[in-house]
Amino acid sequence: MTSSIPRADEGFDFSGSGVLIAGGTSGVGLATAVAFAQAGCRRLMMLGRDEERGKRALDHVLSAVPGAHAEFLSADANDPASAAEAATEAHRRLGGIDVLVNSVVAPYQPTPLHEIPLDEVRDILTRQALGPLVMSRAVLPFLREQGSGSIVNIASDAAKVPTPGETVLGAAMSAIVTFSRTLALEAKRYGVRVNAITPSLIANTGSYDRAMSQPFSKKIFEKITSQAHLGLTEPEDLANLTLFFASPLSRLITGQVISVNGGISVA
Repeated sequence: MTSSIPRADEGFDFSGSGVLIAGGTSGVGLATAVAFAQAGCRRLMMLGRDEERGKRALDHVLSAVPGAHAEFLSADANDPASAAEAATEAHRRLGGIDVLVNSVVAPYQPTPLHEIPLDEVRDILTRQALGPLVMSRAVLPFLREQGSGSIVNIASDAAKVPTPGETVLGAAMSAIVTFSRTLALEAKRYGVRVNAITPSLIANTGSYDRAMSQPFSKKIFEKITSQAHLGLTEPEDLANLTLFFASPLSRLITGQVISVNGGISVA
């Protein structure tokens, strides 16, 4: 009898996969796009709001992986109508979607709650949390119809470890994590897996620059960084785990939330 368990040397071949990365124009999303291209993906689409940034990201992927094929699609992952249109267009242009990666971030920095203007609380929560929820909902019907697929949501350890300055951001990340775990329960009967990755501070990203730009958050995160005895997380570290979650090597893994933080915590 031939085993259906994939071999390790076959697990990271994405030449036959359609991959959609929401937030694929910078940071973790862009590193993930490069990683999929390196793993043979030729049906790769990067979604973002800014067309100029999208063009630069596309050029970066094609330069990093000569011979790669990738496309950019302009859309707002937080807007239901835009997300639905993008999911349909990506499905058409890619000839199907097998993997959805949600690496959507909002430009907020850690701030004590009493310093956050009251009228900004709702916006911080929704702009940070909604993208993965809306995009997953938009793509899910396609995955259910084909009876397979993998969704990987990038959140943050703020969902697990209370950190001063991350009251509202932590609430948003907790929403993404609980959403991912619950959707995993709903979608497993259709062959769809859902997992989440929760980093702490990520070097070489806009979120790192924002965290280090103000005295309050800089003090907090310098202390946190000192606990990363294995090294500070970089975008490529998250990309590597994303590829594993998207691959057949993780065929029985769903509803999991994995921290990639260099040892900052073991939450």
